[in-house]
Amino acid sequence: MSNTSVVNTEMVHAEKIVKRFGSHTVLNGVDLSVKRGQVVVVIGPSGSGKTTMLRCINHLERIDDGRIYIDGELIGYREQNGQLREDSEANIARIRSQMGFVFQRFNLFPHKTALENVIEAPIHVLHQSKSEVMERAHALLTKVGLADKAHAYPHRLSGGQQQRVAIARALAMNPKLMLFDEATSALDPELVGEVLKVMRQLAEEGMTMVVVTHEMSFARDVADHVIFMDKAVIVEQGTPTQIFDNTNNERTRTFLGMIKM
Repeated sequence: MSNTSVVNTEMVHAEKIVKRFGSHTVLNGVDLSVKRGQVVVVIGPSGSGKTTMLRCINHLERIDDGRIYIDGELIGYREQNGQLREDSEANIARIRSQMGFVFQRFNLFPHKTALENVIEAPIHVLHQSKSEVMERAHALLTKVGLADKAHAYPHRLSGGQQQRVAIARALAMNPKLMLFDEATSALDPELVGEVLKVMRQLAEEGMTMVVVTHEMSFARDVADHVIFMDKAVIVEQGTPTQIFDNTNNERTRTFLGMIKM
């Protein structure tokens, strides 16, 4: 596929991705396509390669083979005389800054307030003016339902509130793409809904999202496309209806049968 066709149709285009940790192959020839405005949900058992795939998309993990394009740009490498060479750190950082990543653990700066956490990257990475960033940060905290917690430190926030600050922090970079890695799995069950509500709102607004989750109701209701991974490969993919109601794949059926829907 040419770069031109990639940039016109897809936010993420991954070809034959291979990732190994020592002798263990975590991704074995994975292809991925995420169109603009699409919500792609990735499900599967622990150890299937889901999180590693997310980390490869924004080059937190270097791939051993294949190519990943973000909005038509090759990430991590540049092509020179038909060969791939490691890209500059500056260019990798530039492309990575276009992606928001919300981790399983919130990773907030404990010595900074919610507001300070949100404004940190736009000021120091994007070099935006503090006044402009502050206005947007307050708007984002309002968006995630935390207008009254702007000056609270993380230890005074619940897990769900901390994760919503983390989402606001990612959105402050005005990303083209949001990556969510089990964003609710570290939360108490009663706090899961408040984070999923924000994620649903982002989906309704047309944000391009790749979501690794065990929340099957979210996958069924919000996803445009569902991917089931197991043992380093994509076993099956399709619409939520195809995967949850009409799968003919025995491995998919077995996995879904073990999950509380």
